[in-house]
Amino acid sequence: MKNQAVQKFAPFIVLLVVAVFALFEPQLPSFQGDASTYSGADIAWILVATALVFIMTPGLAFFYGGMVHRKNIISTMIKSMVSAGVVSVIWISFGYSLSFGESVNGIIGNPMTHLFFKDVVNGAPSLQGGTAMTIPLLLFALFQLMFAIITPGLIVGAVAERIKFTSYILFIVLFIILVYAPLAHWSWHPQGFLLKMGALDFAGGTVVHISAGCAALAGAIVLKSRRSKLEQHEIPPANIPYVLIGTGLLWFGWFGFNAGSALGANSLAINAFATTNTAAAAAGLAWMFFDVMKGRKPSVLGFCIGAVVGLVAITPAAGFVGIPQSIFIGLAAAIISNAASHAFKLSRVDDTLDVFPCHGIGGIVGMLMTGIFASKGVNAAGNDGLFYGNPAFFLTQLKAMLIVVAYSFTVSFLIFKFISIIMPLRVTEEDEELGLDATQHDEKYGRNPLKA
Repeated sequence: MKNQAVQKFAPFIVLLVVAVFALFEPQLPSFQGDASTYSGADIAWILVATALVFIMTPGLAFFYGGMVHRKNIISTMIKSMVSAGVVSVIWISFGYSLSFGESVNGIIGNPMTHLFFKDVVNGAPSLQGGTAMTIPLLLFALFQLMFAIITPGLIVGAVAERIKFTSYILFIVLFIILVYAPLAHWSWHPQGFLLKMGALDFAGGTVVHISAGCAALAGAIVLKSRRSKLEQHEIPPANIPYVLIGTGLLWFGWFGFNAGSALGANSLAINAFATTNTAAAAAGLAWMFFDVMKGRKPSVLGFCIGAVVGLVAITPAAGFVGIPQSIFIGLAAAIISNAASHAFKLSRVDDTLDVFPCHGIGGIVGMLMTGIFASKGVNAAGNDGLFYGNPAFFLTQLKAMLIVVAYSFTVSFLIFKFISIIMPLRVTEEDEELGLDATQHDEKYGRNPLKA
């Protein structure tokens, strides 16, 4: 009973304490520096890009919600959306500081640097050790927030239909602090050790997708299989039109995700926009056609999943590779992820919505393809890849990928294990049978979920 009381009151008390502490950090929205420092066009575009990345979160909710059993639609969708609440508070409090604050040996940011956005609202448009930006530091911080929001939301698909809502909230908190923030610092902070090593991740192949994919695999292993998986009882998707809507929103928002990572209204943003669309198109077709070759009928679900895999794979490469090469990247990622998805369905690992095959494998393919097809002709600040006679850069990408895979899987596995020790991680068998919409949220989608 005591433990239940702690679980009941602790989240609100923590939020209340944060809110009270925030009162003692008064801020004035006055941007320092000469007005000529900023570009109105760049500010306008990154404001739009920030909003585009945010719309990916409800897009993801539709995407995942449409693929689960009817009795778990609401539960699955809210787990993606609640990340916007949890991560926003963490990010403003100290999460941004951990990611982009004063670097501690290239490993993590000093959490006190920008505590409660100190020196962000009125800070100069530059990062430690980096070149000056043409947008306010606050806008950069908000743009990066949207990346942090969607990352834990991606993991939902692997643990759907069996994880307790409160346990997942705690997972989001620990994941952002212990996994996402360090990876963002390593990859995107000017002093981050992966960036200084020469590894390139334009928009989140490692930070977002590999980390989420590996965390998803860890969660699936710790939580073990759903009853339907053990009984080999395939449950059809609840609402394929939801999946289609979600795919459209993700595809739309991904233009902000990738093209926005140019941090300006420039030719690099245009290239990233084009490669993003091309890779998604090629991957959607490749997944669907590959299914047809295996004797299946062309499906809406196949095209949608394939398109998302293409978007994942092009993310680290979008601003470093040419548009023609993005066709091959999308096709290769779709075929490899499709094969991985099939293999996982035959395994004991119950990754409910194939998060690791799609995001983990897709991100890995994207990182390695960046090491192959990156060109200084596209981005002078990048590097030439293996295809252009530079095997050293490919090896750097491979090394960075292996580091991120090992770190994100290990730490995420330990987080899930830790949560399972201090509180129930998985719902009861009875709750799983009744559905998480009714048992976790006392809500239902459409008809009575108990009769669906």
